This record gives sequence, structure tokens and C-alpha cells, in this order.
Amino acid sequence: MSQTLLTTDELSSRIKYDARTIREQLKDAVLLEGIHYIRPFGRRKILFVWEAIEADLFSRASAAIPMANGGICHG
Repeated sequence: MSQTLLTTDELSSRIKYDARTIREQLKDAVLLEGIHYIRPFGRRKILFVWEAIEADLFSRASAAIPMANGGICHG
């Protein structure tokens, strides 16, 4: 299984968001640990999974509201 792992700076250049916005507003609100990013070896550094982020960017479900239990609200 091959995944593209990106640092915050690399992700910011791909999605055209400031790295600080990704860390402070998108992480844990839109980007979920274990799906969109990982913390290798339980450390502080964060690596983003590009394929998961790309799939969410271009899916129709991205307009849906994520729920705390893992479900999606469609409106």
C-alpha cells in the first residue's frame, strides 16, 4: 500500500492554504487523525495523507457536515 505523505508546508503548497491555517483551523476540524494525517512513532510531527485529502477535496460528500459519531449530515 503506497501513500503519499506530506508535511504541512508541502500540503499548503498543494491546496493553496497557509500552513498556519492548516495547523490551527483545518486540522482536527476538517482533517481527521488516522484518516487525513498521522503522527509517526507517536511524535509531535504530523504527516498528511495526500490520497485521503485529495479524495475528500473532489468528492460530492465534501459539502456534507461531519458528525461527532463519524456519520455525515446531508443538510
